[in-house]
This record gives sequence, C-alpha cells and structure tokens, in this order.
Amino acid sequence: MDADANGNSTLKLIKQGAEARVYITHFLDRPTIVKERFKKKYRHTTLDDKLRHKRTMQEVRSMHRCRKAGIATPSVFFVDSNDYKIYMEEVQHSVTVRDYINSLQENKEDKLQKLAKIIGTIVASMHNVQVIHGDLTTSNMLLRKTDNIEIADLVLIDFGLSSISSLAEDKGVDLYVLERAFLSTHPNTETAFQVVLDTYKTFKGSVEPLKKLDEVRLRGRKRTMVG
Repeated sequence: MDADANGNSTLKLIKQGAEARVYITHFLDRPTIVKERFKKKYRHTTLDDKLRHKRTMQEVRSMHRCRKAGIATPSVFFVDSNDYKIYMEEVQHSVTVRDYINSLQENKEDKLQKLAKIIGTIVASMHNVQVIHGDLTTSNMLLRKTDNIEIADLVLIDFGLSSISSLAEDKGVDLYVLERAFLSTHPNTETAFQVVLDTYKTFKGSVEPLKKLDEVRLRGRKRTMVG
C-alpha cells in the first residue's frame, strides 16, 4: 500500500456491509482497521449526516465503556467525525471464535466448556455496564491465542449495532441473538451454550434478562408456527 503525505498508508478495502466499509491500513506506524460509514444516497443529506454521526459515536462509546469494565475490545486510535471513520487496532494473529470452535478436535468438550464460561462472563459483564452489543455472534469474537485461553484473550468486535440500555428486554434479545447464532453456526453445542447461560446466571442483575430470553424464545417459536 502506498503512503500519503502524512506517512500513513492508504486504505485497502477488505469488507463492505450495508452500512459501512472496513479497510486495513497503518496509522502512526500501527496496523489499523478503519471502519467508514458511507453516505446513503436515498437519504436526505441532513438526516444521513445525523445518523452516521450518531452511530459512529455510539460505536465508540460502547467500546470505551466495555474497556473501562475490563472487557477486551480493539483500541480506538482516532475518530474522524467529518468522514465518519473509526481508526482502531487491528487484532493481529487472532482467529474468530467461530473458526476456533470449528477447528476443535482433541478434548473438544473441555475446551468448549472453558470457552463458554469466558463468553458468559464477558456478556454478563457487558450487560452490567448497560452495553447491548446488538450482533453477538462467534464471528464477532476474536481470540488473541488458542492455547490456555483466558478472559483477556477474547476480544469483542463490531459494535456497529450497539446501544446503551438498562432494559432487561434488550439484554434478553442480545442473549437470544447470541443463542441463535451460536447454535445455528455450531451444531450439537447445546450443552456448551447452556454453560454460557449458567455462567451469565451467576452475575448480579441476570434474573430479569434471562426471563426475557425465555419470553423472546416463545415469541420466536410462535412466529415460526404461524409463518
């Protein structure tokens, strides 16, 4: 990649979603991920600017709040509020939790249970500081290493749909999204996911979100039956 006049590498596109583009680059000599919320031509310009600004700053606030609570997220280096770009740490040499689970062979159940306890602890800690991730999947969790995993090795990423809420309903929906993603991506892991919930249950404030999870499950089943 070529460098610009400030010595920073130009952006290389690696992913594009409905709301944002993701690039890799170097920023102040550090490997960097840049997330850019691009303009939507069908939206009024003023509304578009307000939405992009709000969602960009909410993503940064959620990550900051998690880091203050001891939850690993990428470090934010710089926020370009004019172009709605977040410059953040590239978590190098990491693997997604999705790929890690799919690669397990030896001592699979033991490793899955340990990982499940870590996930349950992190999600409960996140909810205790009123952060709702909005897209909890095993693809949005990275592991810095895969041997002797500890809590600090799991990094939550992609807070693009996050919000701040103390409502048990929102936390229950967050858990439901994780459950659906976990069980559909990783068949025959019901026992491991129960460990996630059992660990979550040990934290203060978990009773109401878990009740809401049951309600959301029931609503989901009813929609499936009607549909």
